[in-house]
Amino acid sequence: MKFSLALLGASFLFSGAALANADLAKAKNCLTCHAADKKIVGPSYKDITAKRAGEKGVEAALAAKVKNGSKGEWGQVPMPANNVTDAEAATLAKWVLTHK
Repeated sequence: MKFSLALLGASFLFSGAALANADLAKAKNCLTCHAADKKIVGPSYKDITAKRAGEKGVEAALAAKVKNGSKGEWGQVPMPANNVTDAEAATLAKWVLTHK
């Protein structure tokens, strides 16, 4: 019984973290150009994850792109730099990479 309650509590904790990251993405306007499963202006999160699969240092590289922007990797439209802290950029990068 105690194990079941602990498992239930852990599932709420993890789902809350995923929701919090989606809220962070919304607050930082990421969802204006990106969606989980379709291209808007920028690539979908699933496409980003697929392209980066197996890449060493992927979280740090993606966090740098989130913070500093990028251009040329996904076409002609550049991704502007974002007003995020290093911690927020890392959180968003980890969250993006959960989309499979």
